[in-house]
Amino acid sequence: MRHLPLRASLLCATLLAGQPAMASAPDTPLADVAATSDADITVSARRRAERAQDVPAALSVVSGDLLGATRTVNLQQVSTLVPSLNYSSANPRNTAFTIRGLGSSVVSVSQANDGLEPGVGFYVDEVYHARPATAAFDFTDIDHIEVLRGPQGTVFGKNTTAGAISIATKKPSFTFGAQAEASYGQQNFRQLRASITGPLVADLAAFRVSGSLTKRDGVIYNQRYGTWQNSIDNAALRGQILLTPTGNLSIRLTGDWASFKGDCCTQVYVRVAPTLKPAAQQYGALAAGLGYSVPSTNPYARLTDIDAPVGTDTQEGGASAIAELKSGPFVITSVTAWRFWDWDAANDRDYTGVPVQMTQHIPSRQDQISQELRFSNAHPGRVDYVGGLYYFHQKIVGHPISIYGPQATYWLLPAGRPANLLDGYGQNGTSDFRSDSMALFGEATLHITGRLALTAGLRETWENKRGTYDTSVSGGLATGTASLTADKNSILRAQSYAANVSEAGLSGRLNLAWKLTRDLQVYVNGASGQKSGGINMSGLPVYPSGVTGHANGDPILSTAIIRPERNFTWEAGIKSQWLGGRATLNLAAYSTVVHDFQANVVDNAAVVALRSYLANIARVTVRGIEADGQWQVAPWFALRGALAYADGRYASYPAGPCPIELTGASTASCDLSGKALPGLPKWNASLGGEVTHDAGRAQLYARADAAFRSMIYGEATDSAYTTIAGYTLVNAAVGVRVGPRWNVEVFARNLTGANYLQNVTVQAGNSGLVVGTPSDPRMFGLTLRGKV
Repeated sequence: MRHLPLRASLLCATLLAGQPAMASAPDTPLADVAATSDADITVSARRRAERAQDVPAALSVVSGDLLGATRTVNLQQVSTLVPSLNYSSANPRNTAFTIRGLGSSVVSVSQANDGLEPGVGFYVDEVYHARPATAAFDFTDIDHIEVLRGPQGTVFGKNTTAGAISIATKKPSFTFGAQAEASYGQQNFRQLRASITGPLVADLAAFRVSGSLTKRDGVIYNQRYGTWQNSIDNAALRGQILLTPTGNLSIRLTGDWASFKGDCCTQVYVRVAPTLKPAAQQYGALAAGLGYSVPSTNPYARLTDIDAPVGTDTQEGGASAIAELKSGPFVITSVTAWRFWDWDAANDRDYTGVPVQMTQHIPSRQDQISQELRFSNAHPGRVDYVGGLYYFHQKIVGHPISIYGPQATYWLLPAGRPANLLDGYGQNGTSDFRSDSMALFGEATLHITGRLALTAGLRETWENKRGTYDTSVSGGLATGTASLTADKNSILRAQSYAANVSEAGLSGRLNLAWKLTRDLQVYVNGASGQKSGGINMSGLPVYPSGVTGHANGDPILSTAIIRPERNFTWEAGIKSQWLGGRATLNLAAYSTVVHDFQANVVDNAAVVALRSYLANIARVTVRGIEADGQWQVAPWFALRGALAYADGRYASYPAGPCPIELTGASTASCDLSGKALPGLPKWNASLGGEVTHDAGRAQLYARADAAFRSMIYGEATDSAYTTIAGYTLVNAAVGVRVGPRWNVEVFARNLTGANYLQNVTVQAGNSGLVVGTPSDPRMFGLTLRGKV
């Protein structure tokens, strides 16, 4: 800018840590939108159009322009912009995201369970996506993203306890427009993104088509095969038609498809934990006995030598119709949708070059249909209201497949067994889970005065779930010896059972908001929510011999059902704007108690063969403080930041699984009461900014954004050997905008080359080996954008 030398502009932006402050388009001069911030974005958190800053609740909004400016193309990257959102994914099927530390029972690969639902609702264009794995796909043509914190469900969709992520894509326009971008970077990164919109019939029908292709070579080198693994090969396509037959009726038809492929996903050596198993069954002795050593004990060398094939091939898509009719004082909205998710992936679950497990995957297919019907007032009044009905059905069919290799007996069983006992031993089967959910919901806001408003909402939900699980085993050494059969069953066991559960639950919300001035609002909010119960769809603990009425190995059917979680959250906050709207500062404090939290437990009752399985624990608590703000310092300089502190703990968890260092030859339970929740950092922060410099028709800019996360526990036992150290991730870009149409940018992801772990896993069999997914290495690249 005229007020600041370009050199100083670039230096200032590079030193900033955080996300860009304003919601400015990558090819739009910042000065043209200086008066617009995320606080001014129109959102539908309460299913009526209002400024984000006017919603009396903890709400984070990320505009599509900000997503483009920060090169944010998936939910994992959104978590660097929204500190209260945490994301983990060892592979797409095992994707878990939490808000304020709550929302997912899956903190490790071994806990993935199709019979459970997430506590964080994931929506795209008002359609609920039941499987968290669909959040791993790339975004396409996004208008904005809303992250709602705390229990939801009194105004729309599925019941959730922790919050909701609502993605709104760009709608078709009756004005022709097109835009495209192409990027190339290190690791052979290639990305194409494009969209086109315009009228089909003037004032009657408009269309929008958008898509993206993303490819990248692998970032972990397999020395055994001389190949790069954990590659990316993603594609997405979305088509829409908007019909406006009358001025009071609109119908939006959408069809979309996305693909997630790659030579993925493997992990690398992180460390070895000592265990209570005999020395001969611990990792060091086992590896030495085979003369085996990993390619590197430094996880950031990104080397592996796994011997089993890996690969991901998953797709999702669907169709929806959103109809909105304005009839006098009412608005009637219908949201009808069908979606599918088709998954397959091959894994090497021993994560080494030792042939322990040669095949492991669960080909799965999920289909869902949903129907939502809402009624609301068409114009603001003394009382604003919304109410409706919701129906949801889903079916998930999976085929768990595992086959062990020639060293499985040596690695997994005590000495003295035939070496080929487990060679070729495997499992195959089918799991079939189905659920139906119906709900009646409503919420009303009474404007007591022009500045004081009271909101109350209720939701009654009825659900039925049923599932069957049927697996068989085969292969390995044929034996009639009872002890050897028991050894084989300790690894994989044939099992068949069915379960059915029905439940009803009432949720509610009460909110009092007071606007002291036009730019200052305080509120207090109390909300209860219910995360529905479920069915264990990955096998049950079994009866030992000697239990009357049960044969040795019979499944304990009482452990098939998982009760619902009940959540109560209170929250108080301040939302404020300053300096004529150029600065925004929002604060929130909250406390959450969860009863019957869904987690792994170990039952050591006399009638149970010890085993960890999903069930309920008495209570979990989370307390925290959040702040976010942005400041348009000058027309050429913008800042943005957010901070979240959280303290989440198991208040009562007397029979939890033991950390790896306390694991012996048989399963035992440990009291985890008072321990911290896994995956929840005490501190999360982001800070960032952008500076610009006008040069005739061109505008030069520099931008930097970073996210800090403190240490977390990588799995539920709070083991000292599965911690993930805190880190800071910095991304940056410099570029030039030429007029309103063209933009050329040089970008850097992980600018400082930070080494950190994305997740960790304890090797099956509890040898003490801990593996993890290292951060992606630094990437420099170039992007060209254009639009008409």
